[in-house]
Amino acid sequence: MNLLTMFSYPFMQRALTAGVLVSLCCALLGVSLVLKRYSMIGDGLSHVSFGALAIAVALGLTPLYFSIPVVILSAFFLLRMASHPRWNNDAAIAVMSASALAVGILVISLTTGMTTDVDNYMFGSVLAMTSADVALSVALSAAVLVLFVLFYHKLFAVTFDENFSRATGLRVDWYNTLLSVLTALTIVLGMRMMGAMLISSLIIFPALTAMRLFRSFRGVVVCAGISATVCFCVGLTASFVLSTPVGASVVIVDLAAFLLSCLIAALRGR
Repeated sequence: MNLLTMFSYPFMQRALTAGVLVSLCCALLGVSLVLKRYSMIGDGLSHVSFGALAIAVALGLTPLYFSIPVVILSAFFLLRMASHPRWNNDAAIAVMSASALAVGILVISLTTGMTTDVDNYMFGSVLAMTSADVALSVALSAAVLVLFVLFYHKLFAVTFDENFSRATGLRVDWYNTLLSVLTALTIVLGMRMMGAMLISSLIIFPALTAMRLFRSFRGVVVCAGISATVCFCVGLTASFVLSTPVGASVVIVDLAAFLLSCLIAALRGR
């Protein structure tokens, strides 16, 4: 099979465009999230997005447009819960994740059942991507990338030393909120492609892979972006050739890249 011909199909073109942008956003944001020990926020928000899409399907609403404000609001409250002295990051994420997942399952069981649309959002589907989905993904992904570049130095400072940043007058809470909102947008955009159950892997794997190979923040960010983009393209190609789910294929390729980086790091250590 000529691999170049597969991109002549419109659904593959849509998948490639949206997937590369979402993967890049996930990777860039993932570096800060992993370093701040917030890596599981993607998993928590993906479960919130599942609950939101279940409610949207039950009410006959467009899942993507309904999920975006719900997940952004959840990210804001999640940040507030995590910063409360009686909570910690893991507990706050676990509570919201389990609650949202339970709500989603309950709503599905009482209303529409496991429809094709719900299944696509849970596990991802290339065929489910529409031109409107891609247009929205491009617009919001561009906004995420622009905001990340504009506030790169501020996010760098907040990532490594919140106390010092706060002492210098930096609005730490504001930039933490910005990071959470950008993450929420990226999670929702990636649901259609990767599925709510697997989208968080795009946040974690590229960052961990890059951290095995580079020490500087800039080096890790650049490597994570490249790794995420390449792994998505390889995973998308493998899913087309082998007729496997896109989300699972991309995650397996990300895992292989991470294991390879661990091997390279071990050889360097010797």
